[in-house]
Amino acid sequence: MPDVIPPADDLPFTLQPIKDVMVVEFRAPSLMDAVVLDKTGQRLYHLIEKEDRRKIILDFSSVQYVSSQAIGIIVNMNKKLGALKGKMILCGIGPRLQELLRITRLDKVLIIKPTQADAEKVFLL
Repeated sequence: MPDVIPPADDLPFTLQPIKDVMVVEFRAPSLMDAVVLDKTGQRLYHLIEKEDRRKIILDFSSVQYVSSQAIGIIVNMNKKLGALKGKMILCGIGPRLQELLRITRLDKVLIIKPTQADAEKVFLL
């Protein structure tokens, strides 16, 4: 099994590099706290801007609730990666987040796969 980078104490996710793909696995059931999300956004943007990650999977399997701030981070990551010819895939989307993405029409813009394994197949083929 690949190394898992443990989360910082105040961040709700772990990082797991698989070859040149970075898997961001959210562990918290709720992504609503503004202070935590500020730090989350900074760390995730750092993956793209400073660590040159161009293939990112966001796994929301454990997440039930997200704020508009969390949606903003997802949209910004997608824009940053698109400008750099990178790609981001969301997976493990529960019913609430799926409905939110549908209402905002982000389901037409973002790449969404049912499971992390399905997302990995896109990158590792």
